[in-house]
Amino acid sequence: MRYDEDTVPVIPVNTPSANYDVIIASGLLGTLYPRLSKLNPGKPFRPFVITSPNIWALWSKPFLASFKKPPTVLFHPAGESHKRLAAVESLAQQLSTAGADRDALLLAFGGGVIGDITGFLAAIYMRGIRYVQIPTTLLAQVDSSIGGKTGVNLAAGKNLIGSFHHPQAVLADTDLLRTLPPAELRAGLQESIKAGIIYDAKLFRYMEQNAEAILSTKRNADTKALTKVVAASVRVKADVVSKDEKESGLRMILNFGHTIGHAVEAATNYQQLLHGEAVAWGSIAALNVAIARKTIKPKEAERITKLILRYGPLPTFKATAEKLVALTSRDKKNRSGIRSFVLPTAIGKVEIVRNVTEPELLAATNSMLTLMRQHSVAASPMKKRNS
Repeated sequence: MRYDEDTVPVIPVNTPSANYDVIIASGLLGTLYPRLSKLNPGKPFRPFVITSPNIWALWSKPFLASFKKPPTVLFHPAGESHKRLAAVESLAQQLSTAGADRDALLLAFGGGVIGDITGFLAAIYMRGIRYVQIPTTLLAQVDSSIGGKTGVNLAAGKNLIGSFHHPQAVLADTDLLRTLPPAELRAGLQESIKAGIIYDAKLFRYMEQNAEAILSTKRNADTKALTKVVAASVRVKADVVSKDEKESGLRMILNFGHTIGHAVEAATNYQQLLHGEAVAWGSIAALNVAIARKTIKPKEAERITKLILRYGPLPTFKATAEKLVALTSRDKKNRSGIRSFVLPTAIGKVEIVRNVTEPELLAATNSMLTLMRQHSVAASPMKKRNS
């Protein structure tokens, strides 16, 4: 597909169980109801919005602009610490009390937490109802809203309860990114860097060459560069998911940086780092394993590390390598107690290995922690996130 400034990117996701589009454009909120009607021709639907209070305060007016009758709105607190089964039960009870039946259409209006919870709720309420993703963060637009993965966390680990349940569509309104705090924008861009590392060398080079334009938060800044990154990142996710829906092989490459990244989140009780920030540190740890194994050229490894840090600053955190490695034993990607690890072999290429030893991982994680201390930026508790 080719995209230019006069074209709205419409990127298809085609899997054995579902086919749908990811639409990327500004001003999508103002046309929601007609779009929902087009998705459900001749089928009755009653919309229910799942969102957080801060998102609704910012965007409720344009969201409601095209609705003749306001949808029912259910609120869920922002933040990874609220992504639990109790929240799903509470929302399900609210749906039932509001009279939601099999004609209910859930609208996930928020970041990755809202999207994951809403998708899981849609998967299990009345054994499955329709939903649409309307992601409000960059990370959700380029990654978590696509592919049908839904779920919640347990105290033992992240996303250990869940289901595959695809949305009818993903509507990524780039206007929503205008209210993102700079840290949220940068955290989301770490997922785009990941997409470049694992699959798309052209995207990686584009992010190297256009960092200033992509990162600009000025009020009148040109958003073409950022929109191009969003579209390219979505194409990577859509292509991988279309080839491997249930993570039986290729889709595992999307977990690059996530093994240690999830451990960082767990070690800090999901309170200090944004998901993209944790994945950035996890990516550096994975890169250290590849460097030690000499599976990647030093120059390419240096480029990857430099770009990850360029899209920082990344906050620091307190955890030992031993604790982080111990937490990886709970990772849901493990098979028969053996860790699966995604390692870069070149920019745009990775391999999946299942023989990374604990000493290797300890050494790589210690190297990552040393680098972190050299680039010390104090982490602060997450507040008012677009989650």
